[in-house]
Amino acid sequence: MRNFRKLDIWNLGMEIVDLVYELVKKLPREETYGLRSQMCKCVISMPSNIAEGCSRSSNKDFARFLEISIGSAFELETQILAGNRIGHFTEEDIVNVIPKILKFQKSTNAYRIKLL
Repeated sequence: MRNFRKLDIWNLGMEIVDLVYELVKKLPREETYGLRSQMCKCVISMPSNIAEGCSRSSNKDFARFLEISIGSAFELETQILAGNRIGHFTEEDIVNVIPKILKFQKSTNAYRIKLL
């Protein structure tokens, strides 16, 4: 069993959780069950799937959970960009979080490939 708390990708995912939970506070009330809910589900899924994957006994199983985590990161990126596009977030709002999401995607994929 791996210790997920020692993985850089898990720690980066947790950092993104903090940023996104601050970001969704800017959404209007009518987005409570829409964009806000979706963004929170995706961002929590990113480090959660890494942690769950760490409990798996094979590298192949762990790699599958990393793949799911990457998918959640791509969903989150899209949701943030959509929020920006429709006027809920400014460029200033997303300037710090988007690069971290991109780094998470690349780093997690590199780790996944290394496992296989």
